[in-house]
Amino acid sequence: MTILVCGEALVDLVPVHEGPLLSPKLGGGPFNVAISIGRLGSPVAYLSRISRDAFGEQILASLRDAGVDVAWVQRGDEPTTLAMTTLAEDGSAEYSFYADGTADRLVADPGDLPDEISVLSFGTLSLLYEPGASMYAGLLHRARAAGKLTMLDPNIRPAAIDSTSGDITADGFRDRFRSWLPSIDILKVSEDDAHWLGLGTQGTTVDDWLAAGVTAVVMTRGGDGLSVFIAEGETSVPGVAVDVVDTIGAGDTVHGALLSFLQKESIITSNAVKEMSKQDWQQALAFAAKAAAITVSRPGADPPWASEASRG
Repeated sequence: MTILVCGEALVDLVPVHEGPLLSPKLGGGPFNVAISIGRLGSPVAYLSRISRDAFGEQILASLRDAGVDVAWVQRGDEPTTLAMTTLAEDGSAEYSFYADGTADRLVADPGDLPDEISVLSFGTLSLLYEPGASMYAGLLHRARAAGKLTMLDPNIRPAAIDSTSGDITADGFRDRFRSWLPSIDILKVSEDDAHWLGLGTQGTTVDDWLAAGVTAVVMTRGGDGLSVFIAEGETSVPGVAVDVVDTIGAGDTVHGALLSFLQKESIITSNAVKEMSKQDWQQALAFAAKAAAITVSRPGADPPWASEASRG
């Protein structure tokens, strides 16, 4: 059974340490998720529209090198989306985007999904930029209705909302987010994203998201670890102490590692996720925390391989 990761691939322009230069690094939330899953040894395919430019060729080569099936990839003559990345002293990253007329936002509906696709993953800019955003939303609803396991990370990028390249306001995006909830099995959010979406700031609670149809809400807390909220309550694992180089790709690694863990444990249906105990979730979160710690210990989004994540 294969995990289908849906969404954009782009190029992050990352500052070179101790200098004014920028270094291009392949990225994009869904791309990083697919790379994470492939490197961890789980069967994964990638759905996106990738440019035929030089960056697009590098993106495809990187996916193949990680063992990702690219048969679902569409190609276009439009350029690759670019992200300008700014790093704070603690390694956290902020982004601005060059996405007008780029290839990934023009992705076409792939049609019916075969039975071999058992899990679908969504996230980040692909949920924002039209016309691709509406296509992915429709695919999310169809997949859940067909009984496939779904996971979504909104991965909020405020600079891309209410901008000239964006297609929706902040309030509009929050409304759109609420419309997805009935079709999400696993919702992954950072603490910052959860607050931006209204959790604790606009009277919204995790229980509201669960009541809307979400099976589990996984929350990343930076160095403080990970938590999951399910009908039986909350459970958490601590972060893994490492020297942080930067946090690029950390949340995406959590996303990919969780799906890889579930796939290897044959937890690949909505009902199977609903039956997970707190102990099951602790094991899954611990694996994801360990994988993310490896990613933040080196520059850029560089998720671990299975041999690294399985060490001691």
